[in-house]
Amino acid sequence: MSQQEFLTNINKIENLLFAFALKLTRSQQDAQDLMQETTMKAFRHRNNFKAGTNFKSWSSTIMRNTFINNYRKKKSRKHVNNSIDDFSFAIENDNTIPNEGEHNLRLEELYGMLGQIGEIYRVPFTMFCNGYEYKEIADHLQIPIGTVKSRIFLARKKMKAQIASRSIAA
Repeated sequence: MSQQEFLTNINKIENLLFAFALKLTRSQQDAQDLMQETTMKAFRHRNNFKAGTNFKSWSSTIMRNTFINNYRKKKSRKHVNNSIDDFSFAIENDNTIPNEGEHNLRLEELYGMLGQIGEIYRVPFTMFCNGYEYKEIADHLQIPIGTVKSRIFLARKKMKAQIASRSIAA
C-alpha cells in the first residue's frame, strides 16, 4: 500500500477509529494518544496490509491490540499512591546530626523491662537476640533445647505484656 492510499483510507475511517478509541479508553486524552499510536503503527506496517481485505478491521485490530498491550504494561507497573510526605526520608539532609535521645530512652525502658522478667528467661532471650542458635544456648546453659525454646517463648510473651501495659498507661 502506498503512502497516499494509506492516508486516503485512514482519513475515511478516522472518526470511526476515534470513537472506538474513546470506547476503549473512556478518556478524551487517552483516546487521542491511542489514535496517534495506532496510526503510526498502521503506517509503519502498511506493507503488511493485504489488498482486498477490510482496512477498517485491520486498523481496529491494531488499535485494540495496542490498547491491550498498553493496559498490560500499566497493570504490571507498580504505582505509589502515597503522599510525598511519606517519602521525605529520601530528601532529608545528610549533614544533620542524628538525635538518638528518644532511641536511647526506649532502649533503657526495654532493658528495664527485660530485667523484670527474671534471669531464667532473660539470659536465653538475650542470647537468642544476639544471634545464638537454640543448640548453642542449650550447650552454654547446659539445659535441653526444648527448655531453651520454652523460655524464649515465655520471655517474648512477658515482654509483649509489659510493652502493651506501658502503651495503655502512657
